[in-house]
Amino acid sequence: MVVLIALLMFAGRYLDVSPVETLRLKTFDYYQKIKPRNKNTDSVVIVEITEDDLKTYGQWPWPRNIMADLHNKIQAQQVQSIQYNILFTEADRLNELSLLKGDVSNDQLFAGTIRGSNTVMMYSIKYKPTSSAVAKVGAIISGDKPTKHLYNFIGIVSNLPELLQHAKGAGVNIMIPNIDGTVRQIPLYVSSDVGLIPHQIMETLRIKDNSRRYKITADAQGINSINVSRNRLIHTDKNGMFRINFAEVGSIKKYSASDLLKNRIIDLKDKIVIVGLNAAGLSYFKDTPIGIMTDAQISAQALETVFTDTQLIRDSNTNWIELSGIFLIGLLLIVVIPRAGVTSSVLVFLTLLTGVITASLHLYSTQNYLLDASFAVVFVTIMWGHLTYNNFATQFRLRQQIKKQFEHYLAPSMVAQLQKNPELLKLGGETREMTFMFSDIRGFTPISEKYKNNPAGLTRLINRFLTRMTDIIIANGGTIDKFMGDCIMAFWNAPLDTPDHAKRAVDTAIKMQKELKLLNAELKKEKLPAINIGIGINTGTALVGNMGSEQRFDYSVIGDDVNLASRLESSSKDLKTTLVIGENTRKQCGKKVKFKSLGTIKVKGKTNNIKVYTL
Repeated sequence: MVVLIALLMFAGRYLDVSPVETLRLKTFDYYQKIKPRNKNTDSVVIVEITEDDLKTYGQWPWPRNIMADLHNKIQAQQVQSIQYNILFTEADRLNELSLLKGDVSNDQLFAGTIRGSNTVMMYSIKYKPTSSAVAKVGAIISGDKPTKHLYNFIGIVSNLPELLQHAKGAGVNIMIPNIDGTVRQIPLYVSSDVGLIPHQIMETLRIKDNSRRYKITADAQGINSINVSRNRLIHTDKNGMFRINFAEVGSIKKYSASDLLKNRIIDLKDKIVIVGLNAAGLSYFKDTPIGIMTDAQISAQALETVFTDTQLIRDSNTNWIELSGIFLIGLLLIVVIPRAGVTSSVLVFLTLLTGVITASLHLYSTQNYLLDASFAVVFVTIMWGHLTYNNFATQFRLRQQIKKQFEHYLAPSMVAQLQKNPELLKLGGETREMTFMFSDIRGFTPISEKYKNNPAGLTRLINRFLTRMTDIIIANGGTIDKFMGDCIMAFWNAPLDTPDHAKRAVDTAIKMQKELKLLNAELKKEKLPAINIGIGINTGTALVGNMGSEQRFDYSVIGDDVNLASRLESSSKDLKTTLVIGENTRKQCGKKVKFKSLGTIKVKGKTNNIKVYTL
């Protein structure tokens, strides 16, 4: 399941579905908010026509003689260039009146002021074929044709011909928002029915650099870069989009048109002046990563990004770097987490998150490089969470299996130890030294004959006996292997280590005999038959683990020393003693227990006689 989830998430990132794209964009917005561009060249200034200006000089559009006056006031300050983020598509409605008062119309007056100045006019786009003249600057194409990679628009909206013919440059000023409606980049070139058209800021840069044409470099994957001049190269994405590195709102100086028209002291020398509208109903405010801005403000931010050489970089290679990184992280998690403990798992998780976030922030802060950490964080969190849950579920099932398998055969404290540390239990089986006990009822056949007509009574009697013997074995750290009718098979030193396993087994046999005396006293009062037992104890090596078939298995032991313990129990009847102990058990106990020799006996499966003991 976890592999399927990883593949689905990877596919979503590869296809860049809208939630993934939106999360990435919002992450980069957050970077811009916490660390906006911290420097400007102060080369760009905005002159806005505000609502207060409209109250003073009348409703929009203003008569072109006012625009001519504003242009002259700006030009008189020896500015580098003037960029109009305003369309002048229709003739001035007061042209006839101005002709009656003077020699030229208002439009001609405005055109005359534009003549000889470094003025950049604005184009817009429309969804009908271009119907007016468009001035174009040529471009040299290097490599693949860029047209198929650029944003294509049906037509271009131009300015009045008399204004356009005197301007030094003209370009489209459009903002293409991302999927969430936020403007983060602008197209430096677009395609239209009249050919390739540069963005307005490109024309402003071209005039600043005194260049005559552009050079567009492209290949089969898309646009690579655009040369404005020999000394100015701008990198773009495959669609010719330029990522703006925004400074804080208000970092670029703004003046109102009234400040100039009323001759207030303003220093615009050697500045690039962008003239735009900032009044309700006339300007369209755009959402940017650091706040709402007008077209003029976004243009100014784009120009300052170029001048400060702080363009945000995210090329086609970045996507493959991120995909490769996500694939390797997923592989690492799938391999490591299932094998890691809780602490190691958390350390892996925190290390990956910290590494991804730190790398992304470092590249942004030092290189203006946009490496997406958002999807990697989500991917790591979901994958780690799922794998950790799987680990928990697996451990829980293992603990439940251990409890189910051992709760009737081990002391609760031992079961708890196994649940806490399942590694103590090698379910595949292991060979180790252990002590084994077999206990069987002597004279069981006569007892069963007395209950011939009452099998339920016999079952209650046997269960009563087995329960009390089992409690003693478990209380002394023994493991119940199985019940074989009236016989109990138990062992010590598995699944948990019991260093004094031989002594514990012997002590258990003593307590079992004492408990049997108490039980028989109760049975006598109840006029029930007494029970006699034989016990065989031996110490040696055996294979212990899950034994059985694939359908059914038990935790048990097998080995020659196990068989010997069973033979010792069988010999107790012939030796006329309750407890028979093997030589190895006596050696293990040493001087801690006083033994009595029973001599040697011959047992099935053994060539030599066996020394046996009791207490």
